[in-house]
Amino acid sequence: MNKATQGTPEENQLDARQMQQREERLFLLLSIFIGVIAGLLVVSFRMAIEWLQVLLLGSVSEPHHLRLILIPAGIGLIIAIATRYVFPNVRGSGVNQTKAALYIHNGYISFRTVIGKFLLSALAIGSGHSLGPEDPSLQIGAGVASLISRRVGISRRKLRIFAPVGAATGLAAAFNAPISAILFVIEEVIGQWSAAVLGSVVLSAVASVVVARSFWGAEPMFRIPEVVLRDPRELLAYAVLGLAGGIAALIFAKTIGWLHPWLRKQPPALRILQPMLAGLIVGGIGYFGFPQVMGAGYDAIDQAMHSQYTWEMLLMLAGLKIAATSLSFSSGTPGGMFAPTLFIGATLGAALGMFEKKFFPGLNGSIGSYALVGMGVLFAAFLRAPLTSVFMVLEVSQNYSIVLPVILANTIAYTLSRSLQPVPIFELLTKQSGMVLPSMEEIREEDELRLEDALEPVTVPVVEDSSSVGDAMHVMEQNGVALVHCADGRWYVMQRDEIEDAGRDTLIKERMHGERTPVLYPDLPLAKALPHLERWDLLPVISRAGGAIEGVVTLPGLMKRDPNGLSGE
Repeated sequence: MNKATQGTPEENQLDARQMQQREERLFLLLSIFIGVIAGLLVVSFRMAIEWLQVLLLGSVSEPHHLRLILIPAGIGLIIAIATRYVFPNVRGSGVNQTKAALYIHNGYISFRTVIGKFLLSALAIGSGHSLGPEDPSLQIGAGVASLISRRVGISRRKLRIFAPVGAATGLAAAFNAPISAILFVIEEVIGQWSAAVLGSVVLSAVASVVVARSFWGAEPMFRIPEVVLRDPRELLAYAVLGLAGGIAALIFAKTIGWLHPWLRKQPPALRILQPMLAGLIVGGIGYFGFPQVMGAGYDAIDQAMHSQYTWEMLLMLAGLKIAATSLSFSSGTPGGMFAPTLFIGATLGAALGMFEKKFFPGLNGSIGSYALVGMGVLFAAFLRAPLTSVFMVLEVSQNYSIVLPVILANTIAYTLSRSLQPVPIFELLTKQSGMVLPSMEEIREEDELRLEDALEPVTVPVVEDSSSVGDAMHVMEQNGVALVHCADGRWYVMQRDEIEDAGRDTLIKERMHGERTPVLYPDLPLAKALPHLERWDLLPVISRAGGAIEGVVTLPGLMKRDPNGLSGE
């Protein structure tokens, strides 16, 4: 290296910090740019679906039209050929594929995959396959983020972070709900967050929603009257809805969990026909009287909210939607499960609301409120995103008076689902695909060990920094180490060899050169101490109230308490 370009360690460190700060600013600017581009793509994606639906199935899908059978089957064959020979990585909903990009491929999603996901998902949903646009939008946003970040030469560490940033962008634009998108990405894609990541995710999601609302407006997806709980018995009805939603989510998950691997085991010649056969069956359901189950089904959700079906019809639609979505998704047709999940929840909730109106007329809940709570219930129980499910219902309705019924029903459904189906659907699908991705539910529930779990009693002498070296040498005769309590309240671990060459009347603080051990509290994670145990054999842990020493931690003690089992007791 040329000497002219070399600098002192301090100058090199300063240059490194400046480069990091420039990259951080670039990261935030790119997040906004990604939000705008992904927002435009998602808007185009939704418009393409609506245009294809009108072109292929007509503006109104009515039973007994032969195209309801022929179009989904024909498009299914086209999709199967395209996924086999042109776009092999577009199968699935998009959620697990984005997680795989983050944890396996360093944030890499190819531009071909983005194009394929856009085209084939739009064709599948527009032709009537029982799938939704939100999950593909998530992967499209992540793909846009991956492409842009590669073009500008972002570091590998930042490149990995851009996948969840783009995912939140795509989902926020698709749902027109930035808070729900941010929470879902944290709950299901990355499992945790830092201030830097959260800032970028928020900027990107807000930018995409601004773009989406410039086309669609700021009106909520669904409108219902305000919920007024006049009778406490209504909460019992919502609790029953939570139980019913947990059972429906179990049936939905078990159906996909069985059908998905069974279809994958079929011979290649039959597998290429599966999207066509799924389209044929789903189209047959529409032909024989239930076209509502075809496509995303948002119109049917709105109709269910406004009491346009009997409760028997609503239960029928919920059951058929489970069957149709399981077939469409398991066949390998690209598309998402968010919209079908909301459909099932809305019809199930509306059915319970209609049943209540008929048999318990004294209760005052509206059909729309039960449908809306049902959407959150299925989202929490099937997709296993409890926090997202609450805010999703609030954002898509902008009705905050419904929060108490939503929290109650979602909690019951989520708890029941976890007890009956321990493995979440996304984790189950990753295992069936031969991948091992982090279980975000396990991460959320993980009980992190802390320093208090590895505390050992203080068995070494404690001296004040105003003591002389001679006094310290006397108390250090047995084990050669002492804890020094400094005048500023901090602590220092002193070894015997540090003071052997000093005069006996020299004060300890004159040998410390201002160095202190790190400040550690009992509630901090074990990992906080690990980097410092290379320098010291033991570290003091102090109380947050007054700074009194509560014990010490050592490397052998931490290893015995390590949650990964590096050294069990």
